[in-house]
Amino acid sequence: MDCKEARDLLPAFVDGELGVREGADLGSHIESCAQCRAALKGYESLRGAIRQATYFQAPDALERRMRSALPAPRSRPSRPGSRWNWMGLGGAFATVVAVVWSVGLFLALPSAEDRVADDVVSSHVRAMLSNRGIDVASSDQHTVKPWFNGKLDFAPPVSDLTGDGFPLVGGRLDYLDHRPVATLVYRHRLHTIDVFVSPARNGEASAKTFARQGYNVLRWTHNGMVFWAVSDVEPGELKKLSDLIRSRS
Repeated sequence: MDCKEARDLLPAFVDGELGVREGADLGSHIESCAQCRAALKGYESLRGAIRQATYFQAPDALERRMRSALPAPRSRPSRPGSRWNWMGLGGAFATVVAVVWSVGLFLALPSAEDRVADDVVSSHVRAMLSNRGIDVASSDQHTVKPWFNGKLDFAPPVSDLTGDGFPLVGGRLDYLDHRPVATLVYRHRLHTIDVFVSPARNGEASAKTFARQGYNVLRWTHNGMVFWAVSDVEPGELKKLSDLIRSRS
């Protein structure tokens, strides 16, 4: 993939609209191209600014001034025996259709947490396909946790859960929801589980599950941190891992 093709795909990549293979190819290109990484950060910053923008409702006085500036509608004499103003009825019907269409379009848009869940799956798949799933390979929590020092402005809780069937195999830096995050990599039998960790923001809710493209995602908050776990294991296995991490931190 060259830079031109990559730049054309960046908007769809940021919005989570690319397929798994296309997203993996673009992810591999971004890792090796500083200019495309910078362009990606620009798109992500723009998306974050739009999501956090403050919208204001126009005051009633402005509406009254606008209405007063419009020419008064000319009344048409109704024909004898006519009880309906069909032109007015048609306009009202068109207005109702427009409102219903707008509301339906708004409701069809993915929520903020759905977009993050999509990003979680995309990051997990990119790491699996690009063989960049681990930056620090170790099952020792006292090796993995200090590795994040100086790379993040928070200390992620790290636990080795080998005795419970979830051995820690390492960690890596990642970027999720417009901020750097710690990713802890666990194994469960033949499955890889990524756990993204970052400080919780105001309004981030408690546990919730998602299903995306054959992957299961579990989000929970604990001790001021938000966790996103993703894998192709059953949801119950992610819940078990969540309970173990809660009990150790």
